[in-house]
Amino acid sequence: MTHPSLDEQQARSGGSSDPQAGAVDSVLSRAAAALTRAGIPTPTVDAELLVAHVLGVGRGRVQALAMSGALLSAADAVETADLVERRSARVPLQHITGRAAFRRIELSVGPGVFVPRPETEMVAGIAIDALTADPSPEPIGVDLGTGSGAIALSLAVEVPHARVFGVENSAEAFIWATQNTRDVGAGNAKMVFTDLAKALPELDGTVSVVISNPPYIPLGAIPRDPEVRLHDPAAALYGGVDGLDVVRQVSVTARRLLRAGGTLVLEHGELQGEQIRALLTADGWRAAATHPDLTGRPRATTAVR
Repeated sequence: MTHPSLDEQQARSGGSSDPQAGAVDSVLSRAAAALTRAGIPTPTVDAELLVAHVLGVGRGRVQALAMSGALLSAADAVETADLVERRSARVPLQHITGRAAFRRIELSVGPGVFVPRPETEMVAGIAIDALTADPSPEPIGVDLGTGSGAIALSLAVEVPHARVFGVENSAEAFIWATQNTRDVGAGNAKMVFTDLAKALPELDGTVSVVISNPPYIPLGAIPRDPEVRLHDPAAALYGGVDGLDVVRQVSVTARRLLRAGGTLVLEHGELQGEQIRALLTADGWRAAATHPDLTGRPRATTAVR
């Protein structure tokens, strides 16, 4: 979308020089202040992204408009205020914009599917490195519980000679995953609607990498962030009394799917690494190891078939 010139914006705003009448920098300042009061952890970033969504431009263009003294139209200023109010009520930013960035791709997301988080990008990177290092001419990667398709599609895009399968058993999430597969255009990725325990028997013993970001929150725990607690689907969050029910099933399914020497990658809570290493070792996995994320928290465990 081509943004109107500064002169055009001023004309649409009545030519006013009043900073309260819709100047981009003023709108951003008020939006960030409101988001700060609401407890949003990244108020300035969110304010810029909301204005960018309203204008149909990138965040960098919004920053440039703010520095140049550009004005928003009255309609755009009102729409921005409405979106800031929704974000202040802790509706996820991605639900408001309908988009979520993940590594090299952008995904459609909304109610009924887990919103991919930046910390999962590092976990996906471990699987991508393992898939890239596989000497097979067409290695196979499987994402168990793919949700929006974020991990599976990242594997497919970043390892284009691989075949990648995303497995999902939520009808709502599968719709998002299917749409994202079509939009991303990764012809080497396929989404499969099935239960995790029954997934892909035709691939038994041939898969190079299995990755999963399963539900791992214990039933008695309450997620800190309202965006997670109130808007992410419960099936994508809670993993039984100790949080590891789905992890146990992932271990069984992944052992069936992986070839000898294949790699399992699991995302989990920062206090669960020791339990998961013990669980995997008891199931016959080798070299179970837990890895820190970019903030130093132990959030991923790998093991070898």
